[in-house]
Amino acid sequence: MVIPIVVLAIVFLLIAVRKIGNIKLQIWQIMLGGALAVLFTGQISARDALISVNFEVILFLFSMFIVGVALEDSGYLSHLSYEIFKRAKNTNQLIFMILFGMGIASAVLMNDTLAIIGTPVVLLLAKKHGIEPKVLLITLAFAITIGSVISPIGNPQNLLVATVGNIENPFVTFLQFLLIPTIVNLFIAFLVIRSFYKEQFKNNVLTHSREPIKDHELANLSKISLILLVALISIKIMMTVLNTQFDFKLVYIAAISALLILVFSKKRFQIVRKVDWHTLIFFVSMFILMESTWNTGFFQSEIDALNINILSIPMILILSVSLSQLISNVPLVALYLPMLFHAGASTEEMMALAAGSTIAGNFLILGAASNVIIIQNAEKRSGETITFLDFAKIGIPLTILNILVYWIYFIVI
Repeated sequence: MVIPIVVLAIVFLLIAVRKIGNIKLQIWQIMLGGALAVLFTGQISARDALISVNFEVILFLFSMFIVGVALEDSGYLSHLSYEIFKRAKNTNQLIFMILFGMGIASAVLMNDTLAIIGTPVVLLLAKKHGIEPKVLLITLAFAITIGSVISPIGNPQNLLVATVGNIENPFVTFLQFLLIPTIVNLFIAFLVIRSFYKEQFKNNVLTHSREPIKDHELANLSKISLILLVALISIKIMMTVLNTQFDFKLVYIAAISALLILVFSKKRFQIVRKVDWHTLIFFVSMFILMESTWNTGFFQSEIDALNINILSIPMILILSVSLSQLISNVPLVALYLPMLFHAGASTEEMMALAAGSTIAGNFLILGAASNVIIIQNAEKRSGETITFLDFAKIGIPLTILNILVYWIYFIVI
């Protein structure tokens, strides 16, 4: 039973160093190795491994990758980024606009979607304006993690809290409990990034240039697909507000938007080849390794042994952040939520779980799937990356400040 824990520890160590001798490893290779290790040692059966994979998440990501590739290959994504960020006169304003623009958008489009679509945008901005790419990549990661807190569809763990936790009027409830502290945390993220990368915040004047459309036919399809995506999400929000019984899942929205491109584009096979398959392999591997790890009962017994009050707001926030680094935030919420529900947790405590498990993504790279998507995308497209240390030295103090803000706000209200 100890093998999965040892494998998990090795996986985290390798992700931190990313090298064995002269061999440079990618995150997806390390996670795949971990999954294969627990499979081959019999710690999880092939059947249980297959069941552990959340294929809705995989289909959602695949569909969004299709939309993202089409947007980028057609040139429409570059054109759109110009329209959005052309008002930024200097690096200060650009960082601020990425934080608040991408952050608020992630509350509607889901943080994983913004990780897919946003990575090529910030890489292009970094290249055009001579800004160190990792600064904008880290800004994007923090933006979509913090921004996604305020919505029940901002990320998968919030969706679990809203549905399994039986939250009434989830959009109103999330905004009521989490909007104000989240806005404060976006401002704090700006100040923290600025303090760590002072040399990048020189008072330079940014010169924007409109990017040409490369493929007008694909651009039109991409535009329609993006409009369809936003329209369907808006319909989902309306259906949630009206409390309709029809289950219109996010995966359906993403699949419909991608299907438009796959059916009508002449470049469908070229687009499919460019899908970030490595990130999909990472997710499949992560589901298998985390299921095997949790089946050991190690974390459950440790919580029991410590005699922790699982309904305490500070404890919910601390456990959410710390355990998310070990098993990722979605598996954590899936396991913690039933315990809260059966213990008679209030709406406030459910919101604390949503905030803590989401903001955990700012602590270390593996705290949120969106971080991995950004890094995998950046490495694939340009060779740029964010190291474990790059992320941790900013993410750890930022997360501590973020958690304090939410804790204080929960006390006040």
